Amino acid sequence: MPLSLRTRTLLRHHLSALRILLVLSVITGLCYPLVITGIAQAAFPSQANGSLLGGNGGATGSRLIGQNFDLPKRDGWPGGPDPKWFQPRPSAAGPSGYDPTSSGASNLGPDNPVLIRMIKERRAAVAAFDGVRPSSVPVDALTASGSGLDPHISRAYANQQIDRVAGVRGLNPATVRKLVAAHTEGHGGGFLGHGDAVNVVELNRDLAGVR
Repeated sequence: MPLSLRTRTLLRHHLSALRILLVLSVITGLCYPLVITGIAQAAFPSQANGSLLGGNGGATGSRLIGQNFDLPKRDGWPGGPDPKWFQPRPSAAGPSGYDPTSSGASNLGPDNPVLIRMIKERRAAVAAFDGVRPSSVPVDALTASGSGLDPHISRAYANQQIDRVAGVRGLNPATVRKLVAAHTEGHGGGFLGHGDAVNVVELNRDLAGVR
């Protein structure tokens, strides 16, 4: 039985729509991603692959994501921050900190009693760890960044840790101070963030090679 004119018209329209869908799917779902990936790998290979840090032994981190520098947990020893490394700011991302799959802030307001208690505890712990007065502890040593993943600390927090790192490693503080200065960068162009900042992941990577 021959198809009616209306049916043939609908079929033509549907077949045309299907052809357009297939063509656009190939262009936008296959060709475009391959071209952009190729350009990124050729022009910006480091950024395209996550700005990874590390040598022949494999990646040890990313310059875009902070990480903890803690002592290993053992039976009878809870671990905690390792004094021979510069420490990052706190992270609200995940229970272990700096989990890239759990980016986000704590969403605790400045008057929240939980946040106030955490800041008091952190201030006392950081001051004791670095051997400074609690009143001198910088704010970024007490609070997480908005993403919870920021690898940067303030120049003030980095300077506060120099004597502790140098003493544990048996280095001249001037040597460590030069290393901090070499890793200091303008953060946010002077109007975003809090001025000069230090990428603590890159700093610790180069610190590992200082003898």
